[in-house]
Amino acid sequence: MKYIAEVDGLEFPVEILDEHHIRFGEEILEVDLAAVSGQPLYSLIVNGESFEGYVYPNEGDWQVLLLGRSYSVKIEDEREKRLQASEAGLASPGQEFILKAPMPGLAIAVQVTEGQQVEKGQILIILESMKMQNELRAPYGGTVVRLKIKAGDGVQQKQILLNLVASSSLLA
Repeated sequence: MKYIAEVDGLEFPVEILDEHHIRFGEEILEVDLAAVSGQPLYSLIVNGESFEGYVYPNEGDWQVLLLGRSYSVKIEDEREKRLQASEAGLASPGQEFILKAPMPGLAIAVQVTEGQQVEKGQILIILESMKMQNELRAPYGGTVVRLKIKAGDGVQQKQILLNLVASSSLLA
């Protein structure tokens, strides 16, 4: 799976090769990441070197404290990012958006119900994958017309999670 990691405004390509190997730019790294139970603390081992970092969710991205420095980090599926960039600003009343899982994981929270009005940027679903929580947000305002999962459901990459129909008053 390929992702774009945006760290303090700089973009880096990241590809997950298997459970313990990633490609970061051109370099292949051996990694192990483990959460410390009940804490925002993570143990990270990269090519045999150990690090501890604190990870906090923050309105669409993550705040990461590593080696005494705080970073703003956003992770996006490479294909989804390109698609969203090409569709930005193209919503029209009645247009339907199909939210698909960007990666396999577990739906730990479903923040909406069928028929609910939502605003642009509102959190719809929180998906946990590889020990990280990902907030899936509304690309524009509208109405949730179909909800296909509930909290606790396992999902596959590209599985349809919900359908959202744009409303004329909520496009901004």
